[in-house]
Amino acid sequence: MSRSAGAIGGTLGAVAAAGAATLAWGVAVERNRFTVRHETLPVLEPDARPITILHLSDLHMAPWQRAKQDFVRSLAVYEPDLVIDTGDNLGHADGIDGIRRALEPFAGAAGLFVHGSNDYFGPEFKNPFGYFAPRDKARRTKRSPDLDTAALNAYLVDELGWFDLNNAVRAVEVKGTRLELFGTGDAHKGWDRLGELPGAVEELRENVEWSTDERRQVLTIAATHAPYRRVLDAFVSQGADLIFAGHTHGGQVRIPGRPALVTNCDIPPAQAQGLSVWRTGAQSAFLEVSAGLGTSIYAPVRFACPPEAIVMTLTPVSL
Repeated sequence: MSRSAGAIGGTLGAVAAAGAATLAWGVAVERNRFTVRHETLPVLEPDARPITILHLSDLHMAPWQRAKQDFVRSLAVYEPDLVIDTGDNLGHADGIDGIRRALEPFAGAAGLFVHGSNDYFGPEFKNPFGYFAPRDKARRTKRSPDLDTAALNAYLVDELGWFDLNNAVRAVEVKGTRLELFGTGDAHKGWDRLGELPGAVEELRENVEWSTDERRQVLTIAATHAPYRRVLDAFVSQGADLIFAGHTHGGQVRIPGRPALVTNCDIPPAQAQGLSVWRTGAQSAFLEVSAGLGTSIYAPVRFACPPEAIVMTLTPVSL
């Protein structure tokens, strides 16, 4: 063997070893390296009490994933005033068992949820290169739902006491602050009924009965699973102050220090994870996109994008 051939062979061997080590890290370590990202937003009235929001997304829960369940349970230490769950809770036919164990400490806390498609359809293997295709339109499916979404809804609504915000609007007061809440079904499957949103929001604002007649700030929070541009634009047009979403997994496998390679929707890669501002014409809203806490059981890997929960503190504006 020539020296050049030997050098090439050595280089290829080193590359293969590095790739194997990276894959091993992503599968065995990083996908279970659960983190908490803290954010602070000064958006409340000067005399308002701070509000702690816990944002959970994309748990993709399987019943055997005890470490993930324990991590979610541990988040109760933050004593959230509002839990926002942006969907894809289920990742297995029996995922509801793990969800029950994970979310049990939050029973009685104010909360809201929207679903992702994985709350209806069990996981299946997908070509990873398909995620690089354009995602400006909904991805409809001919599959029939095969997960027990009704059981998930019953648990979240009846046992935890959370609001179902799938194509719905609600109003609630949290620590004296008035909150308008609205959400959509999963835009990734075309289940967002945006044409109904203006009328629903108008009806809410006309009929809501707050605890006092005192004129106070109303903070508008919107939630969706997949942050497609059309949904974000519609939310901002309806006066949303703060939008929560998931779905992107933050790219899931990234180049360190770089934006997401894929978003699985049409949001700009730089906004696939984290807190940013979404602008529609002259209007804008804060946008919080979670990288999520799970992965499909058929793609159990993360790199340079650890799973996360977000603890966001809303504080009074500075005068």
